[in-house]
Amino acid sequence: MKRIDWSSLDAAGQRAALARPSRRSEQGVTDVVRRIFDDVQSRGGAAVTEWSIKLDGAAPRRLAITPEVVASARDQLAPADTRALRIAAENVRVFHQATLPADTALIETTPGVTSKLVWRPIGAAGLYVPGGSAPLFSSLLMLAIPAGVAGVETRVAVTPPSRSGEPHPAMILAAAEAGLEALWLLGGAQAIAAMTFGVTLEDGEIPACDKLFGPGNAYVAEAKRYASSLPGGPSQDMPAGPSELLVIADRDADFEIAAADLLSQAEHDADAQVILVSDSGTAITEILAEVERQLETLPRAEIARASLAEARAIRVRDMAEACRVSNLYGPEHLAIQTVDAADLVASIRAAGAVFVGRNAAETLGDYAAGPSHVLPTDGGARTLGGITTASFMTSMSVQTVSDKGAAALAPVAARLARMEGLEAHARAADLRAEAVQ
Repeated sequence: MKRIDWSSLDAAGQRAALARPSRRSEQGVTDVVRRIFDDVQSRGGAAVTEWSIKLDGAAPRRLAITPEVVASARDQLAPADTRALRIAAENVRVFHQATLPADTALIETTPGVTSKLVWRPIGAAGLYVPGGSAPLFSSLLMLAIPAGVAGVETRVAVTPPSRSGEPHPAMILAAAEAGLEALWLLGGAQAIAAMTFGVTLEDGEIPACDKLFGPGNAYVAEAKRYASSLPGGPSQDMPAGPSELLVIADRDADFEIAAADLLSQAEHDADAQVILVSDSGTAITEILAEVERQLETLPRAEIARASLAEARAIRVRDMAEACRVSNLYGPEHLAIQTVDAADLVASIRAAGAVFVGRNAAETLGDYAAGPSHVLPTDGGARTLGGITTASFMTSMSVQTVSDKGAAALAPVAARLARMEGLEAHARAADLRAEAVQ
């Protein structure tokens, strides 16, 4: 990890200190994604199949989540594993049911003019679940359950095939817990393209989706961004690329825990980024030493080391400056490990998820606390939040006007319309006023 003294940097140096890994935005990624999209738009399912075989070594496959498939998957896991997965699923469901947006009461702004806000689920949601070197079945829970709670009618779940060609049994159980009918073994930018255009494959059809969800590598993140830029294309939930964690620690932090948290994100992939911010040089030194000690026994140490090449350890003057640094970065995950951790939350305005105090491990949020772990990366937290049930819904205002309301408000609207030079608008309001005279 590179050590940085924040107070010694000018504005350009501060921006450089908080820069994301360059691979996330390099032109080569964009070029590959565009080539895949152009091919899928032109040739449909045949192109998806060819790219899947070329990049993942297997053609797309639809796995029906039948009782027999679920029973077989359950038999491959220890009872404690299935119980842990069930607890996590229930916590996710409870949290999202409790935070499901509700229609507002009628609001009368002018006598006889009432409005309310109502919520409706989107029609089709494309759910991307990372697989690759680690089967992230937890992401399936964090996407499919909120979508189900929101009432989304069509949920298309895709995940890259494993080296064996078969999904991890926990992925199957997660799909069952979420109430999915099927799981597509299909990954990468070609999966995003399939859900963008809709394709017919040998195992069935993938419909065009209204909105794309889920984290992924640089190619998946760019594919979602590109899909949402197409005319009539799907929207996307957020920039949800390689994982990020910023840890604010003081001299009283548990150095072993702080190091463990940093490594928990660094082991995701080489493009993941972790940042340590502290007002204590001793804390930085001890935490970095602890990172090295723990690295020696990590099974994914090589991946973590590649990630740590883009890591930063930033020394700040005080905790107020630490919060400013965090807000400038806008991390996907923020862990506050200080004596006054709860008090610092009031100063945080840009983070996907905040973990307060020694016991609030980011890992708990990743798997079982309840809120979705699908969160904005690449600074998206400065304007966006993570996945909620509202992410799978749209809101619309519903307005009702009585004769009394029309008589009162139509002249106001007509005058304002004419001030803007929109005569047709004004006449439409005038007609309402005339009709109730």
